[in-house]
Amino acid sequence: MKRLKYGDDFNTLVFVYGSLKRGMAHHQLIEEAVWIGEGSIAALALYDLGPFPMAVADSSASLPIQGELYQVSAELLQQLDRFEGSPRLYERQRQVLMDGRIAWVYVGQARQVRHATLIRSGCWQGPQPRFRRRNQPPTSAPQPPALRPDKTH
Repeated sequence: MKRLKYGDDFNTLVFVYGSLKRGMAHHQLIEEAVWIGEGSIAALALYDLGPFPMAVADSSASLPIQGELYQVSAELLQQLDRFEGSPRLYERQRQVLMDGRIAWVYVGQARQVRHATLIRSGCWQGPQPRFRRRNQPPTSAPQPPALRPDKTH
């Protein structure tokens, strides 16, 4: 049996759908956790708040939210609560994923997204250009190779 590096308390599942996903701006906060895989969750709708998304309860959501599942320690879960502004900005809730697993998910309130754009696909692709930090490349576009100076001149 594989021993997990965080010890016995390393058994909490967290579903992430925004800036904590691989390749996104804040992934470094969760990158030491055990990546379980991709997952999806229904009965939530996903909204684009600019630099990050927010999921809110919506039993009529047409498509499930796509995200990633991580196994985290109790200590890391507390750090994630601080990062997510829980319980002020997001509430950490136990939710059943579409495959039946139960995980913590950070969920907002409908009043918080009333002027936000619904992400119909259920998959947040990163911040729109007007919300990117300076010198931050787009998360979905491949980076061009570095140019070498031409030494023939």
